Amino acid sequence: MDEKRKDLCLYRLEKARKCQESARLLVQSGDYCSAANRSYYCIFHCIRSLLALEGVDFSKHAGVMAYFQRNYVKTGTFGKEYSRILTEAFEVRSESDYDDYYMISKEEVEEQIQNAHTFLNGVMQYVNNTIMPEKK
Repeated sequence: MDEKRKDLCLYRLEKARKCQESARLLVQSGDYCSAANRSYYCIFHCIRSLLALEGVDFSKHAGVMAYFQRNYVKTGTFGKEYSRILTEAFEVRSESDYDDYYMISKEEVEEQIQNAHTFLNGVMQYVNNTIMPEKK
């Protein structure tokens, strides 16, 4: 596998990890909408890490999401729960970023953070198995 693709993949995974950590800090400070935003971006960067391995990218979130659904969920590489997590995170992020009076509860955002954690762990496992197959 191309080293530049591996490096970009790992860079994007680190970006995802930092978003997850930011979400945890933001929820502790009571900024639930920003925590939901960072949880979504954790997932988004996870997906873009997968795309890096393939040398694929898109200029719009919809393209990234559709590619993941088509090439990773529908093929069974990732379970349907990943589709649900992605769709829900995108909806919550959009509402919290763009709807003037949207309120998210601490419990709801904590669920988003947990979902992002699940997504990140699954993608990290897939990446480790893909770029380091000799460890199997």
